Amino acid sequence: MVTPEPSIPRMLTAADFQPPRLLRNPHLQSVLGSSALRRHRGLRALAAVGAQSHELILDGGNGVRLQGWHSRVPGMAPRGMALLLHGWEGSAESGYMRMTAARLLACGFEVFRLNFRDHGDTHHLNEDLFHSNRLDEVVHAAADMVARLGVRDLVVAGYSLGGNHALRLGLRAALAGLPLRHIAAVCPLVDPSRTMEHMERAPQFYDWYFRRKWRSSLLRKRELFPERFGYDDATLQLDLRGLMGWLAQRHAGFGSVEAYFDSYSIAGQRLAALEVPSDILMSRDDPVIPFEDFEHWQLPPRARLEVASWGGHCAFVENLHGDGFAERWVAERLCAALPAD
Repeated sequence: MVTPEPSIPRMLTAADFQPPRLLRNPHLQSVLGSSALRRHRGLRALAAVGAQSHELILDGGNGVRLQGWHSRVPGMAPRGMALLLHGWEGSAESGYMRMTAARLLACGFEVFRLNFRDHGDTHHLNEDLFHSNRLDEVVHAAADMVARLGVRDLVVAGYSLGGNHALRLGLRAALAGLPLRHIAAVCPLVDPSRTMEHMERAPQFYDWYFRRKWRSSLLRKRELFPERFGYDDATLQLDLRGLMGWLAQRHAGFGSVEAYFDSYSIAGQRLAALEVPSDILMSRDDPVIPFEDFEHWQLPPRARLEVASWGGHCAFVENLHGDGFAERWVAERLCAALPAD
């Protein structure tokens, strides 16, 4: 009698995301994805795996300091380090960051949740304002983290702008000496100019949501550095495109908002030199990032795109308890990339 070989569990694919009909609305998905429910669920998930976390300030080069949280499960020999990058106006404490961290910790990783400049409670660490082309400091901080924590194998996951940064980090990994083995990106920002146009046609809620959070960040910066930042309330009342143009020309060194958008675009063939294996998850109904950007994207051979029919923007909420498909998908991809010894 022939003993059958044990079956290998099938990995999740985008087609496996089949939310109940109520959660097939992209706007409801997007709201739930960034809700307090998910933040609290993430906290409980981290506690459930027995994670111990401590704050670490990383060297971003040229005097820049970036803060984050290093988490590990005591007594567990880690299979590697997972660096997590949040979206614009998210933070290391966002629900998806905590829930992804918990899943990666459960499968044997150490995790570092990095806050970009001026995200989370970090506005005091650096005087200059955040903008999306500050990739150098993220690369430098990643290298500092690798050196200080003795990382031999690194994986990276990012959401939205963090997904954009994760893929661009992959382009710089070899030169920076990063032992980067795999990337997972969820709804990465591909073409910022087209995303801006898409948001201008979307329900006003999105413009209100991002402007409200960004204005709060800019007000905090003005309170901390009043002699440096004298922008008035009229500036803060500009619409999203107007504020982006102000940031681009006054604080990011670009001649126009379009030049600024182009500086961190990964559209067309801009990822052609990416050699790090990469998995990308996108939803066809994303109300923030136009799906057409992905239809015309020219990815390198080692990058793979999966498209779900639903999911909103970086949400992929599976039920009213706030469970997330994207966090499971990311953890599966990264755990498979670095099998446990």
